[in-house]
Amino acid sequence: MTGKIIKGVGGFYYVHLHNNFIYECKAKGVFRNRNIKPMIGDDVDIDIISEEDKTGNIISIHERTNSLIRPAVSNVSQAIIIFALSNPKPNYNLLDRFLIMMDRQNINTVICFNKSDLVSEDEAVCIKDIYSACGYEVIITSTNDEDNNGIDELKDKLMDKTTVLAGPSGVGKSSIVNAVCPHVEAKTGSISEKIKRGKHTTRHTELMCIGGDTYILDTPGFSSLYIENMEPEDLKLYYNEFEPYEGGCRFNGCVHINEPDCAVKNALSEGRISKLRYDNYIQLYDELKEKRKW
Repeated sequence: MTGKIIKGVGGFYYVHLHNNFIYECKAKGVFRNRNIKPMIGDDVDIDIISEEDKTGNIISIHERTNSLIRPAVSNVSQAIIIFALSNPKPNYNLLDRFLIMMDRQNINTVICFNKSDLVSEDEAVCIKDIYSACGYEVIITSTNDEDNNGIDELKDKLMDKTTVLAGPSGVGKSSIVNAVCPHVEAKTGSISEKIKRGKHTTRHTELMCIGGDTYILDTPGFSSLYIENMEPEDLKLYYNEFEPYEGGCRFNGCVHINEPDCAVKNALSEGRISKLRYDNYIQLYDELKEKRKW
């Protein structure tokens, strides 16, 4: 039978089958011999040992479309990064870091700005327009108004995909998860019962099936991200809004900072590129340049 690994604990892998049951499985020794380790998100074939106890063995791992290191998960369709529009105010530099990390791994990212009930509509639209102009899909949400603004749009984005949900602490990520999939606790309860641990007392990565082929991975909140193994000169490639102006600068290899006759800086001065994004670019460039010295 075929299913998806949704959790791994202590050498056991919990495989969600299309019949909606979860089986506790061990990986066959052949994987160790080939230095292959199953990952959360892997699509696998299993032999069932006991239907009553819901146990089995993983006998094959399907080819992965991709795999992330942090968080450790495979076959990711997309990432949704959640920031609050207020309380706390968005850290746009942190947002850009996440976008760059996902872009480097060829993972499409949707930006969700939550708590729209705490700001004016004009402010929400202004922020949305900045990132929409850079080619990102942006969804504005609130779980604190009667209409649950944007939640249905978010649900549609999740459908039939494996999605990583990420964002800093305090942005309302848990409220969004509960609004999108209110019955998720019941769907993951059997694993917690098997391993005798509360779902909120473990740091193990866990995919949650919220129906059919729709899975979400709710990652812990974070307050910092570091961009690693990147040359400062390559950073500009991850700012999509610079692309229309490449080739318009006086110097080949222009990094759009101190060079004269720079098309990107001209676009900035004319308001065609967001100053907020450009300031983040400068900060990240300086950080990468400082790292290279060491």
